[in-house]
Amino acid sequence: METPLAEQKEDEAVPLALDKIPVRNVWLLFLYASGLARFRDRFEAEVEASPDFESLVARLLCYATEKRLRRNLSFGYRQQEETLRRVRGRIDILESVSHDLFRKGQVACRFEELTINTPRNRLVRAALLSLLGRLDDADLAHRCRTLAHALGRAGVTGDKPSRAEIVSDQIGRHEADDRLIVSLARAVFDLILPTESAGAHSLLKAQRDETEFRKLFEKAIGNFFAAELSREDGWRVYPGKQYKWAVAAASTGIAAYLPIMITDIILENVTQKRRIVIDTKFTEVLTKSQHGASRFKTSHLYQLYAYLRSQEQPGDPLSMSSDGILLYPSVGMDVDEAALIQGHRLRFVTIDLARPSLEVIERLQDIPLRSSFSAGTA
Repeated sequence: METPLAEQKEDEAVPLALDKIPVRNVWLLFLYASGLARFRDRFEAEVEASPDFESLVARLLCYATEKRLRRNLSFGYRQQEETLRRVRGRIDILESVSHDLFRKGQVACRFEELTINTPRNRLVRAALLSLLGRLDDADLAHRCRTLAHALGRAGVTGDKPSRAEIVSDQIGRHEADDRLIVSLARAVFDLILPTESAGAHSLLKAQRDETEFRKLFEKAIGNFFAAELSREDGWRVYPGKQYKWAVAAASTGIAAYLPIMITDIILENVTQKRRIVIDTKFTEVLTKSQHGASRFKTSHLYQLYAYLRSQEQPGDPLSMSSDGILLYPSVGMDVDEAALIQGHRLRFVTIDLARPSLEVIERLQDIPLRSSFSAGTA
């Protein structure tokens, strides 16, 4: 007699064979994850020369930095406050009077100064320096160090700017090269590199690689749909939406203990009367039951089922028939199976990252377009 579903013991997930994923597909995911899809054909040589993900990002950043240095770095204005012997900009009356500067022949001034030490240039130099300790390729590390020193000699300091400074440093439409290099530098900190701050746990290199790729895959999928689905066709993409439990009554403290439900991506098309909840899972799509049979993961199915059923609202027609998709990366495996359960279609889909890039794109494009069961697959 088979063990009941709720009691089945699932084996630990087998890690993906990351070394079998072509760097070109890693580059493809990186482009979408960092919002640089329009630069897809700009770095053919650098992509082919990169043996792994970290060297890929480093090579791209070095390439973009070298190109920017040849064309001169962009300048910007920064707010300065100084005590001078002549008026420059605006006079700070309060500061000048409170320190009796007028009697000393001085004046406190506030002015804008043209500088090369802008937040965007500081971010690039900080990214180059941060890559030094992570690269196994000595020549590539030397290339990063040389470029960081070149930026330093030009007057760019190595301190990483705050998020507020980066946001305030708006990049114009005509500054495509700056947009590219800043996006690459930002990806070093925000996308691919786990925190290096001191803590109670350390990561092995294999764990770091998986952490980097997990973040890359999740963000790339959301940005892919946002970039590829047309608003003119009625599609809207909502990443990272938090669901609320439909609680009718509750004890005083239960809100602090209820788990948070946050989906990765929601695709919605009011014209087609469709809502698709997509949750990405960076693990193998199948696991082994206690008796050795291959099955979908119980916890993943329960999670998606809870997302869909808990949000059913009579006043929201799309919620009553929304689709749910569990999306997995794979190497050499093709799965697309579905079942209609209590009015909701649940799909298990893999994206084979060992396939040619064009096939990966076509597979992703097909996911929201398929709305019915077909023979031989779901």
